[in-house]
Parts: sequence; C-alpha cells; structure tokens
Amino acid sequence: MDKKKVLLVTQEMKPYLLMSSIAEIARQLPQYLQEQGMEIRILMPRFGNINERRHRLHEVVRLSGINIIIAEDDFPLMIKVASLQGTRLQVYFLDNEDFFRRKHVFGDEKEPFYEDNAERMIFFCKGVLETVRKFGWSPDLVHCHGWMTSLLPAYLKTAYKKDPLFSDTKVIYSIYENSFEQTMGDSFSDKAVIKRVNAEDLELYGNGANADLHLGAIHYSDSVIKGDENLDPKVIERLNKADKPVLDFQNQEDFLPAYCEFYGGLLGEQEKA
Repeated sequence: MDKKKVLLVTQEMKPYLLMSSIAEIARQLPQYLQEQGMEIRILMPRFGNINERRHRLHEVVRLSGINIIIAEDDFPLMIKVASLQGTRLQVYFLDNEDFFRRKHVFGDEKEPFYEDNAERMIFFCKGVLETVRKFGWSPDLVHCHGWMTSLLPAYLKTAYKKDPLFSDTKVIYSIYENSFEQTMGDSFSDKAVIKRVNAEDLELYGNGANADLHLGAIHYSDSVIKGDENLDPKVIERLNKADKPVLDFQNQEDFLPAYCEFYGGLLGEQEKA
C-alpha cells in the first residue's frame, strides 16, 4: 500500500516558536506519524523572531517566486527550509518581507493586535496551497493547527476542490483556546475572498473574531480535534451540532496514538469512497 501523505500546517512549532500548546503538539506529531510509515510535510510562517542562523534556515529557490494576490495587491512568497534536529523531517517556512519581518508575532506594545493580521493569515493560507501545488505533491490529509490556518479548510473545499492535487484530500482542524479578543474587522470576509470564493462562502467566519474563525473552519473540515481542554462555549455548542467525527481532548501521554488512530478512521473512509 502507498504511504499516506499528511500535510501539517501550524502557526507555531517547537523549537522555532513556542507560544502555546500548539508548539509541542506540532513538534511531536509529525515525527510519530513518520515513524508509523506516513509521508509528512510541515509548513509554518517564518515569523521575524525565528532565528534563521540558529535553526539553519535557507531559501528554497525552486519553490520561491510565487506571488500571492490579496485584494488587488501582489505579495512575493519566499520559501525557506530547515531540518528538524533529531529527525528525518524538514520544515518549510513561508516568508514575506511585508508580513513576517517583525520582532513580534501577532502584536506589540504599540499595536496589541496588528492591523494587517487578516492579510497575514490570508497570505499564509493561500501560500500554503500554492506551495503544495509547486511541490506537485497530493496530500491525503491536511491537519491545521491554530487560528492562522483557519481559512485553509474553506479554501480547500471551495477554490481548490477541483484541483487534482486536492480533490480527494481530507481536512482535520484542531481547535485551541482563544488567544486574542480583537477581530479582523468588518471587511474580513471581503478581504479573504480569493479566486472562485465569494464573501457568502466565508459568512461563518464573521468579522474574524477568534471563535468565529473556529466556526468557519469547523464547517469546512471533514473532522475536528479538541486540541485544548478549555474551549470557547460558542465553539463547543457548534461542534456538538456538527455531523462529523470529533476527537476529544487528549492528555500529553495519550495524544499521539489517539491522533494516529483518528487519522486512520478518516483515511480508511477515504479508501472506501
């Protein structure tokens, strides 16, 4: 049987960036899955506080050079890569001078939540899919970690659903605790529109409040994992009504085999289809 191909997309990962429980999960999970015989690719943003010299990031010229369009503006995408120490894994970093060359991640003292976080998220999510297209690699499963990945399920199930690389791809979204109280603004759904996607497709994402980003991602995902124990009640209510597989929160000792088994159930359904 062919190896199952799994794409992990995360907004943080140990040892590059540690801000929440996502970092540890995103570090342990791909190594474990690879040891179970799966083929893994990992993509994350190259935030400005990630030390390129220490982690030995270098540009992948053959993958760089894509332009990502947001509204009517073009933003060049640069891809960098690093080998994850102690593993046979590589991590690909999506970079752009306008969006990611800052000392802080999502906000600073002057601006607690960056005004362009919506554009940064859109750039990242679209950049992920365009990078995978450049790989020429068709993932069986895409697993999204963190609110910054929340548009990926919508894009995969709308704009990219007829792309041969993604037509059979399943999507898992891991929900974590809300990490910001602001919104992306009333024009968020208009900003997030890309080719073959309209504002109505993104209605559930509202104005980009953290909980609403989760609601939109839940709607478009094939299955959901509770990545943290304490989640927003609004999100839990929506999740309880969702007619799709949900994996409850798993503790540190049990989450790796539980996640792998959950993958197997979803990928097994894919084989039967």
